[in-house]
Amino acid sequence: MEELHPDVKGILLGEDEIRDIVARMGEEITRDYGDKNPLVVAVLRGAVVFMADLMRAIDCPIGIDFMAVSSYGDGAKSSGVVRIVKDLDTKIEGRDVLIVEDILDSGLTLSYLIDLLKGRGPASVEVAAFLVKDVPGNTPAVKPRYVGAHVPDEFIVGYGLDFAERYRNLPYIGILKPEVYK
Repeated sequence: MEELHPDVKGILLGEDEIRDIVARMGEEITRDYGDKNPLVVAVLRGAVVFMADLMRAIDCPIGIDFMAVSSYGDGAKSSGVVRIVKDLDTKIEGRDVLIVEDILDSGLTLSYLIDLLKGRGPASVEVAAFLVKDVPGNTPAVKPRYVGAHVPDEFIVGYGLDFAERYRNLPYIGILKPEVYK
């Protein structure tokens, strides 16, 4: 049993559940990509923990790269207006690209990123989202090909996800207490 951080009100996904999700997603990606050698792209910073585990669960040739984006909004919600902070180092023309995302909420930033990458002539662009946040009345702008788990509309931290650059190193996915972020 994981020890609960004092700022976390409950655990949504424990270490064993996370390991099972990553293994399942790795098997799905391996099956679909076979020997295609996709470029697996992590969206920094939140997706780095997930990507490190996921790439070890994929049993086919892959390349990796990283992008960092900054989206402008009111702090809690993305506006979809995106600035590329760190672009790919790898040319993607004619290549299968798999974007690895930590959590999909509105999908506005990810939608922009997909359109940007498609403009570079890849063979395909797909998304592997570790978590999809279920927000009542909201349909994300992106439908990921691979989904780890659905989570409620709560402030989620751990396993790479943060609040103010804290809690990324928690080994589980937890719900942050509202008094911490309000």
